[in-house]
Amino acid sequence: MAPSEQNEDCTGGLTPEQLESYRNDGYLIILDALDASTTTSLLQETKNMLSSFSVDDHPMTKFSTGDNNNAHVGDDYFLTSGDKIRFFFEEDAFDSTTGALLKPKHRAINKIGHYLHALNTAFRESTLNPFNAGVARSLGFQDPRVLQSMIICKQPEIGGKVPPHQDSTFLYTNPPSAVGFWIALEDATAENGCLSFAKGSHRRSPVMNRFVRKQNGEGTEFVDVEGAQFSADIEVEEEAREEEMYAMAEVKAGTLVLIHGNLLHKSEKNLSRKSRFIYTFHVIEGENDYDEKNWLQPPPNGFSMMYQ
Repeated sequence: MAPSEQNEDCTGGLTPEQLESYRNDGYLIILDALDASTTTSLLQETKNMLSSFSVDDHPMTKFSTGDNNNAHVGDDYFLTSGDKIRFFFEEDAFDSTTGALLKPKHRAINKIGHYLHALNTAFRESTLNPFNAGVARSLGFQDPRVLQSMIICKQPEIGGKVPPHQDSTFLYTNPPSAVGFWIALEDATAENGCLSFAKGSHRRSPVMNRFVRKQNGEGTEFVDVEGAQFSADIEVEEEAREEEMYAMAEVKAGTLVLIHGNLLHKSEKNLSRKSRFIYTFHVIEGENDYDEKNWLQPPPNGFSMMYQ
């Protein structure tokens, strides 16, 4: 078992060994965090949503990660999705010439977001629960808030490549505090686009840019970070690496992966005939500054509290 791969019971929070591994590596793999029944139920709920949503009044918004010189998504359908459940298409699901949809709708969606943890009972119960609250408490959160949740589909043959990135770029607090809770609903393999991590990069890679709404309110852009670039809980290495080495992390369904907001990670395109469905939600420190520049703005009642 690799150093960042653990299967201890985390009901009361992370063990000292798990916490040390997470702090050193910037990620932690927790096997069997979801039992088989819950994992199967969430996967079936996902498939039901993909089959039942309507395309008749859908703006056909495509989700782009900004790879291949494509602009990152930023239309109104995306910007107002923070308190809704919306469906975003894969770029390669469309004919590049005619714009026609090439895949059936359930095989064409890149992701579903961003308020599953509040509006969908099954996903709410798998997010706002004592297990995850215990993990957050172990990580040192005083007031952990879930601000977004997503199902990422990584569809067969067209599931898009995600370039190296840091989650705190997209969910910036001052100082950075984001942690991703990434849960495999299906086996994630090298063939269908599992995650790859630059181990320890959270200690040497500052958050240089952040993803924000344009000042005119139309669309999104990346701007320089003017506040803190590292989270308050780590010892920063003085020298960054010119080129990071990435290690693939193949995991079984039901696995939870914790991902530090400064950690560089990526995934390759899914060219296989198997999907790679996962559920992920992100937590930030509610006591840190989260400003109006961020693309994702809180709903009227604020971001969801983990400590009840």
